[in-house]
Amino acid sequence: MKIRKAVIPAAGFGTRFLPVTKSQPKEMIPVVDKPVIQYVVEEAVNSGITDILLIIGRGKRAIEEYFDRSWELEKALEEKGKIEQLNQLRAITNLANIHFVWQKELNGLGHAITHARTFVGNEPFAVLLGDTLLESDNEPVTMQLIKQYNKKKRSIVALENVPPELVHRYGIIDGIEEGEGLFKAKNFIEKPRAEEAPSTMAVASRYVFTPSIFDMLDNTPVGLNGEIQLTDAMRMLLLQEEIYGFCFEGTRYDIGNKLNFIKTNLIYGLKNQEIGPELKKWLENFLGK
Repeated sequence: MKIRKAVIPAAGFGTRFLPVTKSQPKEMIPVVDKPVIQYVVEEAVNSGITDILLIIGRGKRAIEEYFDRSWELEKALEEKGKIEQLNQLRAITNLANIHFVWQKELNGLGHAITHARTFVGNEPFAVLLGDTLLESDNEPVTMQLIKQYNKKKRSIVALENVPPELVHRYGIIDGIEEGEGLFKAKNFIEKPRAEEAPSTMAVASRYVFTPSIFDMLDNTPVGLNGEIQLTDAMRMLLLQEEIYGFCFEGTRYDIGNKLNFIKTNLIYGLKNQEIGPELKKWLENFLGK
């Protein structure tokens, strides 16, 4: 079955970016000239996804408005002959069939994904976290996962090898390497201490699930931080069917904190054809001082 649906949880408070996220969704903070959420949606679309569910919460109305049409703005641009900008705006609204559902209580990532059950139905689907950009020179990371899913017909998660001192920030896989970047999972540990981590292979914000994950989430008890943890549901799913991890080709940019956000903006800015050359000159001059 072709994977055509994706779920993007985007309901969190964004507390690490306060005070700006008091009234601005963290997913709408720009990296150079596009909000983070657009990069994530584009990755899904470029992976063959046609229908996307954005799970939003209080204060996230700006995300809905961003992917809707702005007739007044389009008319103003057209009257002023700004056709290139007009086409850019229209392209945003035509990226995919984008749907929204509200997570009224923020009870963790696992709880957020339960809101997608009706949308997904009985199909495999992708999950892309909205605060992480994954960039690849070849295929989008979500497409890489979909290709691996098509081989195994089982849930699969993106993996990244992280330094031992950072494993406490991630869900970590305990798995058996099968070659070509593929691991068969034995267990998943949520944010272990370095001395307790079974590996340094971290789950990296992209997933493809069979619909069986919903039954697991319905029966997942409240876990770490008083939330329904997706990692706990994945551990339960392992008792019924295989789960795999795949070391993707590409680079992950975690923009969940201020320092990494600034780093990501600089990296993307240097690659930008419009501002990259001037930014590089300015940085060299600034650092030279």
